[in-house]
Amino acid sequence: MAVSVDEAVSAGPVPKHAPPTRRRSGRGRAIVEVALLTVLAVVMLFPVLWMIETSIKENRDVYAVPAKFFDFDVTLDHYRDVFVSSGLSVSFLNSVIVAGASTVLATVLGVPAAWAYSRFTLKAKKDQLFFILSTRFMPPVVVVIPIFLMYRYIGLIDSALGLILIYTAFNVPFTIWMMKGFVDEVPAEYEDAAMLDGYTRLQAFRKFTLPLLVPGIAATAVFALIFSWNEFVFAIFLTSSDEVRTAPPAIAGLIGGTTVDWGLVAASSVVFALPVLIFAYLVRKHLVAGVTLGAVRR
Repeated sequence: MAVSVDEAVSAGPVPKHAPPTRRRSGRGRAIVEVALLTVLAVVMLFPVLWMIETSIKENRDVYAVPAKFFDFDVTLDHYRDVFVSSGLSVSFLNSVIVAGASTVLATVLGVPAAWAYSRFTLKAKKDQLFFILSTRFMPPVVVVIPIFLMYRYIGLIDSALGLILIYTAFNVPFTIWMMKGFVDEVPAEYEDAAMLDGYTRLQAFRKFTLPLLVPGIAATAVFALIFSWNEFVFAIFLTSSDEVRTAPPAIAGLIGGTTVDWGLVAASSVVFALPVLIFAYLVRKHLVAGVTLGAVRR
């Protein structure tokens, strides 16, 4: 229905902005959300901040009652003790070797397996994938006794190789399932076109599909590294000597006896957390791209 000019003028101008009441309510809701998120962030980060603060306090300030939050003497002696007098440096080196090797092995084995499950038609493929995933259903404490007996029989108790193999075995199912979702997002037509140009299937995967999977590989590797780096049950049951034991049970061993050097414990925890944070920071671009891959669809 046509509208005359006089009617349009009498109707008044079309509002370009939301009413003031709506703007105020939206601003108030945003302020409440920011305040709640700030409180949540403080609650979540307080243990971390307290750990860092404890690691740089003098022992007399660590045990002070009431606790000192700001007025304390700063020292780096606890960090020196981590690498000099406590013997934890060997445990940290063991963690680097075991976690790094198991993450690389899980990635090398898991990525081609995920590509195969994504690209090929296999008999009972869903059942196979479910069986692979079922190996992660049980927590480590449930299977540690059978693994301990098996390791004792084949001579892998108290060895870095034993930890690398068990961490790899637990990371491969996770890697396969994570990477299969990423491979599914890469069109198979890329490989088909490459094979028409004379490449073999493996060459097409290596030259065209694999570079597109780098964000997913980075994200998967970070999660696999975190599992291997933080794992405690296998490390404490399958190792006994300080030459092989990784950092988690070594740090836990500092807590005991009549007195506990909480400054050393806090400094050890800070040092233990740094490698994973640094690795995640270095691959942060690939990590964000990998985590969000396929999340937005048109």
